[in-house]
Amino acid sequence: MRIHLSLRRRGVALAAALLGSLGLATLGATPASAASNYPVNYSFATGFVAGFLFPNSAPAGANNWSCKPGAAHPYPVVLVHGTVENMNDNWGGASPLLADNGYCVFAFNYGGATSSSDLQGTGDIATSAGQLATFVNQVLAATGAAKVDIVGHSQGGMMPRYYIDFLGGASTVDKLVALAPSNNGTTLDGLTELGTELSLLEPANSFLTTICTSCVEQEVGSSFLTTLNSGGETVPSVSYTVIESKDDEVVTPYTNAFLPAASNVTDILVQNQCVLDESDHLEIAYDPIALTDMLNALDPAHPKSIPCQLVLPVTGPVL
Repeated sequence: MRIHLSLRRRGVALAAALLGSLGLATLGATPASAASNYPVNYSFATGFVAGFLFPNSAPAGANNWSCKPGAAHPYPVVLVHGTVENMNDNWGGASPLLADNGYCVFAFNYGGATSSSDLQGTGDIATSAGQLATFVNQVLAATGAAKVDIVGHSQGGMMPRYYIDFLGGASTVDKLVALAPSNNGTTLDGLTELGTELSLLEPANSFLTTICTSCVEQEVGSSFLTTLNSGGETVPSVSYTVIESKDDEVVTPYTNAFLPAASNVTDILVQNQCVLDESDHLEIAYDPIALTDMLNALDPAHPKSIPCQLVLPVTGPVL
């Protein structure tokens, strides 16, 4: 499997692979209150490869069903992967980071031909939202929490809005934090670029129309997105944060990720914080800047510094 990276990113990926055995530093960990101390991977290249062939394995830090949320973080975090990704390859960075910061973390697969398929998130999005609803109910029952927070990537940042708007999620979701979500759709070029980047969709156009229902539903102007957005893109009871990169080559234009301005909406462009950040659509789920934004969105009362000085770390920034 070929992963397309720029020369600069290839160098970072190689260095990460060579140094991986030394362990990875943890961003913003709070050992005094955390229940764990997992290494955090900030390399998309190594994280994706490590998780792709093991879709049924939860990422480090996730799916401890005996975890009980504490007062500092009363809501468990549910991770929702993106299109043609799975819970393991998408969340090798965010999941251990959240666990190290004292969160109960849960991840699942949705929208695949089977739950063990390497490629998930390709099915009908409304059906996938129903799978999310079922999983959230399982998390609430296991943890005893009143609500969950959701962190999603790509389709996984947009699809929970269907759950919130149409399947009762407005009463069970406190915060939705979305990394490069397809909230307002993307062009066909953006979707085929996703296939090119992963070298999985060959030929890409044929895959989109015959196998990947969710890809077609994420095109600008699709009937699905028209229905989703027709009644307004947010609800007052949920706090929304969108974290996006101007180098997103899958959600095109990148501004389609953002939600309309509202008192409960925060739209973040990572380059407005760190101009040298070059994370693209796939890399943003492993980007230390975006992941710090994620932590701050989940716990705005205790903000962490944005690590601009280390935009593409090999072993993670040390704060």
